Order: sequence, then C-alpha cells, then structure tokens
Amino acid sequence: MVQAPKADTPAVARATIRYDLQMVAGWVPHGARVLGLGCGEGELLAYLKHYKAVRCTGIEIDEARVATCIEKGLSVLQGDINTEVLDYPDESFDVVILAQTLQQIYAPDQLIHQMLRIGKRCVVSFPNFSHWRVRLQLLMKGRAPVTKQLPYQWYDTPNIRVISLKDFRRFARQVGFRIYKEVAIAMNQDGTYGQNIRLWPDLRASYGLFLIGRAY
Repeated sequence: MVQAPKADTPAVARATIRYDLQMVAGWVPHGARVLGLGCGEGELLAYLKHYKAVRCTGIEIDEARVATCIEKGLSVLQGDINTEVLDYPDESFDVVILAQTLQQIYAPDQLIHQMLRIGKRCVVSFPNFSHWRVRLQLLMKGRAPVTKQLPYQWYDTPNIRVISLKDFRRFARQVGFRIYKEVAIAMNQDGTYGQNIRLWPDLRASYGLFLIGRAY
C-alpha cells in the first residue's frame, strides 16, 4: 500500500487517501493546475495541494461537501459539473479529474469533450461492471447486482450507466480521444489497500483508471 509521506502536517493531508486516489495522484505533475469534477469532500485535492503543490479548483453539487472542502482551505464551486465546465477557456488546466463519477453522467461524451477542451490531460475512473462478482450475481440470481463497488439497489442508485473496461476503450475509439495510460485495480473494503490487476483485468479488476487526452 502506498502511504502518504510522514511529516508534521495537518490531519487532512497526513491521512492516507484511498488506493485509487493514490494512483490518480501519481499521474498529476508537481505544481500543475488541477480541476476536480465531483470532488466530494476534497480528499484528493487536499492531498495534491499539500504534497504536490498543485493549484487546485473543484466543482461539487452537494452543499455540505462544498462546505467541508472550504473548511480544508480548498477553492470549490457549488454547481453542476456538466454546465460549469462550459465557462472555462480552452486549456485552463493541466489535469482535469473525474474520479468514480462517469457512471452518473447523463451525457458522458459531451462532458469528456469539454474536459479535453479545458484540460491538457484528463483522468477518468469508474467501477468495472464486468467484474466477476457482478457477472456471477447476474448469472446465479438473475437480478441487478449489488457489490461493495456498486452498493445500491436498482431503484435507489445514483448510477445511471454500467461501464466495463472494454466499453471505455471502445468509447475512446468512437468519441475520438487517446488513452495514454490505463490501470485496472482491486481494493479492500475501505479502500486503504489495493493492487494493480494485470492478469484478466476485465474480469478481476473492481475499478478502471484512465489517463486520456485529445487525439491529434
């Protein structure tokens, strides 16, 4: 497990972030301009601000989460990421991050197009719907699967799409963007420990992380 550096630092930065966010942080250059879409309570942005000296901005629709971000000293705007991104000029950021939110987006092609417009590189991550536990539940029970990565019932889930790693690769070809890096991971229950999955990732990985950019 990758641990946050030990130092005399504020608790928010000293704490270990989730394994998937550790992987994302590894793709962000030191001092970069970063936009976090659907940034939640700012866990990743706080880490990047402290350990990588990034100039970070976030957009989050939940008012309570925005307040938590502000308490951490983060610059976060309350609003809908689908519309707020339209206000930024081209290449406003070095990295735009959409972590575990793609499955909740109504028009993912339009949002990714805007992300690639305002960011030089973009990071996208999401739960892998082709994980073997998901397949097994569908096969054995014949019902919408419920897992720790997809913990909702079909009638109360915020997720409106199911995405596999293969789906996203095909999506990249159809929409016309480039995948620079791809990591398939599995994590423990609370996300503090994980591993990269190289053998049969479409079957064994619980999450996919992609570093993407415009296709020139």
